[in-house]
Amino acid sequence: MKIVIIGGTGLIGSKVVAKLTELGHDAVGVSPRTGVDTISGDGVAAALTGADVVVDVTNSPSFADDDVLAFFTTSTRNLLAAEREQGVGHHVALSVVGAAGVPDSGYMRAKVAQEKLITESGVPHTIVRATQFYEFVDAIAGSATDGDVIRLPHAAMQPIAAEDVATAVARAAAGTPVNGPREIAGPQRIGMDDFVRTGLAAKGDARQVVTDPAAPYFGAVIDDRSIVPLGDAVIFETTFADWCA
Repeated sequence: MKIVIIGGTGLIGSKVVAKLTELGHDAVGVSPRTGVDTISGDGVAAALTGADVVVDVTNSPSFADDDVLAFFTTSTRNLLAAEREQGVGHHVALSVVGAAGVPDSGYMRAKVAQEKLITESGVPHTIVRATQFYEFVDAIAGSATDGDVIRLPHAAMQPIAAEDVATAVARAAAGTPVNGPREIAGPQRIGMDDFVRTGLAAKGDARQVVTDPAAPYFGAVIDDRSIVPLGDAVIFETTFADWCA
């Protein structure tokens, strides 16, 4: 199959391209770097010509509330319109576990809006909802820096390796549409504070992590049920200790 990966030069996209190529598919990774811009629409129609499947693993360059909402809705509308014109048979999108339950986060609201556009589009689809990646340690720490310390809640998370996320996305792309979501997660639940504390220590980063139940996660106060799977999920085996090593 010809599978076009939008955002195919990024962390997840490049791994998805490699995995689908290994499976024998014609996997084409595109992004603004390759002349395909899903916001302006430039290059989208040409990139999707002859595609059987389109995989969207793009991310907003800005996490400001208005910016991230505009990015995901505009990009998704443009992609879906081009897919309908080209007769693409399967749209695969990467989303976030628990997004609908964290409405105070602008990023999560944007992912919910993106999912709604996909499910109402009439295009056969699969939405892969992932938990936070191990690779997000630095980003979470940076978002929670308060002076000389990092303030984070002990709220549960069930992070996953980017490599495993890419495996799940590639499997979805090579399979048939489920016309709904699939959830994926890593093997262990851990408090967000301990996740960052452990990740920074493994890198020799001496910054102090302070546990603060009221500390927000990208604008939202979360609890032990907010960003972990609450139902069926595919659990991958890579542990945080393995990834840190």
